[in-house]
Amino acid sequence: MSIRNLSKLALATIVLLLAGCSGGVLDPKGQVGIEEKNLIILCTILMLIVVIPVIVLTLYFAWKYRASRDFEVYTPKWAHSTKIEATVWSIPILIIIALGIITWQSTHALDPYAPLEDKGEHMTVEVVSLNWKWLFIYPEQGIATVNELVIPANKPVSFKITSEGTMNSFFIPQLGSQIYSMAGMETQLHLIADEPGTYKGISANYSGAGFTGMKFDTIATPTEADFDAWVQKVKSEGGSLTSENFTQLAEDSENHPVTYYSTVSDGLFHEIIMKYMKDHGSMDFYGKPANAATGVKAEAMQHKGHHMGVEE
Repeated sequence: MSIRNLSKLALATIVLLLAGCSGGVLDPKGQVGIEEKNLIILCTILMLIVVIPVIVLTLYFAWKYRASRDFEVYTPKWAHSTKIEATVWSIPILIIIALGIITWQSTHALDPYAPLEDKGEHMTVEVVSLNWKWLFIYPEQGIATVNELVIPANKPVSFKITSEGTMNSFFIPQLGSQIYSMAGMETQLHLIADEPGTYKGISANYSGAGFTGMKFDTIATPTEADFDAWVQKVKSEGGSLTSENFTQLAEDSENHPVTYYSTVSDGLFHEIIMKYMKDHGSMDFYGKPANAATGVKAEAMQHKGHHMGVEE
């Protein structure tokens, strides 16, 4: 097979394979996702400034000095060029400096713990990763769901995330950053969907046999009225989520169906966190030094799950 035909076959294969790929992080539908996409593209372009010339020159010299071109001038004792040295050192150094500045700025601008500015009041959703499913608790609405997340479009959401056991990673690729869910502590993430739609959510951290089934739909409703209608639907159809039946829900299960809960026990999210804190008295559920866990737990139960000394 000729090189030309081989190239055509390779190109056709690549196009065919890419046709089956979804947009993911390169098809963002939220402010955070858009900023991360721009960051990926910018950093890739900067790195290609070095990569492309190296590849091109490698192929060029291999072709230019191939064995059949014995008429080319060959100088094996040549060893130094100030111009080449200056070029091959200065350009990578400048790129590394640029990448360092961009990384520093973007790390602060895209801090997952920082609320989204100029977007109004945030809605709170408490996220618990289970084996192998996702539990979403809506403390302001008093409901909960399994493997379905519904939010209003153009409404910033504050996610408070923990795990019932195995470490996982909460990730909605089209909306933005992933963040780890870990037992005994709370991590945070702030996202927004800029337009209505259904976006796939996954676990981005391997967690055992049912890992591939840890997927959920994130539904961004067109208006807050549509979201309120969905809340009423959950309240009319769902059961009750208490500390007792949460234990049953937390048992290992694969490909768990979407489930609604019309009521949720007060402070359940914090009970889940404190369950793993009893032997770690030097830390609070943010993973920071704090009072003895027994005292924190007692105060958490007394305040029915509200943050202790932390403004919501």
